Amino acid sequence: MKKVAFIDTVHPILQEKLEAKGWQCDDLTSQSVLELKENLIDYHGIVVRSRYRMDADLLDKAHKLEFIARSGAGMENIDVPFCNSRNITLFNAPEGNRNAVGEHALGMLLSLFNKLNKGDSEIRRGIWDREGNRGVELDGRTVGIIGYGNNGAAFARKLRGFDVRVLAYDKYKSGFGNGHVEEVTLAELQKRATVISLHIPQNAETIGLIDAAFIQEVENPFYLINLARGKIVDTEALMQGLIKGEILGACLDVLEYEKSSFENMFDQNKEMPEAMKFLVNSNKTILSPHVGGWTVESYYKLSAILYDKIAAHYNFK
Repeated sequence: MKKVAFIDTVHPILQEKLEAKGWQCDDLTSQSVLELKENLIDYHGIVVRSRYRMDADLLDKAHKLEFIARSGAGMENIDVPFCNSRNITLFNAPEGNRNAVGEHALGMLLSLFNKLNKGDSEIRRGIWDREGNRGVELDGRTVGIIGYGNNGAAFARKLRGFDVRVLAYDKYKSGFGNGHVEEVTLAELQKRATVISLHIPQNAETIGLIDAAFIQEVENPFYLINLARGKIVDTEALMQGLIKGEILGACLDVLEYEKSSFENMFDQNKEMPEAMKFLVNSNKTILSPHVGGWTVESYYKLSAILYDKIAAHYNFK
């Protein structure tokens, strides 16, 4: 019988299906890192979201561990080389929240273009300002998508109902262009795009990718969308880009200053960075608390997809 430790809360369908196969599933969501170091010794599998980093320090004694299942897409909180060295199989579920991410990206962009947050806030304060809330339209623009995996492709599908040109660049993929999406180089995307949306993982190559140099290489003033990871965008450079008019507006579901668990943004004992204060007070930004893939439907799908991948790995009948 396999034993699985649930370190984070996920949709119960995963536990229900594993238990139906005779596996033991235990709730360890209240345990500290020190407790987990000792208690993971007897487990064959771990289910996580982002609460703790799965690294050698935590997993060193877990010699029976066969897999880690991450309810989500990004794997930056998992020490992949260490897991590979121990033959620990890694599962994630980017298919589970890609539709939610695509819808959220589109919703944020339309809200920013039409000043919906600003107008709503003003009406609630008794302000009736029609001219100050005149919007702009998405039709006719060129949208550049950086990263054409599950989430990037999902956003491209959501744009099909609009009269826009969609460009996509992916360093690790090719041959994905179709009647709606044009595959381009990064330089070509920077030359033509007026909206740029990020759908790439956080790693050594992508941290700080959107910096002052990148912004200056974009030929047109543009709108930025980030539903990937906060550290991909240099917030100071973003602030300066907004001030200079190089960036016309920003839709940010993720922020450089988030904690690695994604459950909080700031250390409450530290003052908010100046660049973050600017974003909070700017009418050129729309912010959400890392919920781009966080829907009722995706909550279920993430667990269901993880079960399917575990079942395939273990050849469940």
